[in-house]
Amino acid sequence: MSTAERKAREKEELKALILKASMKLFVEKGIDQTTIRNIADAIDYSIGTVYIYFKDKNAILHALHTQCFSELGGQFRVLYNVKDPMERLKALGKVYILYAMENPDKYDLMFNLKEPMEFLNEIQAKEWDEGAATFDVLLTTVEECMKAGHFKGHNLEPLSYMIWSCVHGMCSLEIRARTKGVLLKNPDTIVLDAYSEYLKFIEKG
Repeated sequence: MSTAERKAREKEELKALILKASMKLFVEKGIDQTTIRNIADAIDYSIGTVYIYFKDKNAILHALHTQCFSELGGQFRVLYNVKDPMERLKALGKVYILYAMENPDKYDLMFNLKEPMEFLNEIQAKEWDEGAATFDVLLTTVEECMKAGHFKGHNLEPLSYMIWSCVHGMCSLEIRARTKGVLLKNPDTIVLDAYSEYLKFIEKG
């Protein structure tokens, strides 16, 4: 390994260390209470070292949110070999829900917190690449469903957006503990139970 290659690897390893420590602190202390100094102390480096890799906390949050989208995207890719588009659509929704339920802090970072979007505004990004890529997986699958004879009379983009919105809403209500005071009979399974009911509507389309 050349010196340049070794240095490049060390930089990537330190960047990964910063992100790992940041995620741990965000979960433990909350985003507002976590500072660059906290992060530097956690990895036993100077504040200046953290700033070499990330210009501010929003940049760290955006990098973490990108990592999370990569994780979810990897789980989606496993389903690409499901030939029946309707079955793939149903499976995508379940994978999405399970990811959200098993990783509530990551899901919040991906879809609910404002900081990653603030970072995109700061760098004047024209698109939210991670969100667009995720939506494109859904859009393509719904389009294949339409070609297979499903969803007659519906429009592709608004229908896909509705599906995403409904599933996201179920996940967010659960993650934000908005169902705890509703006295549901089966609170532990309500999200997947609700998704099963939702699929009955989808399958009629």
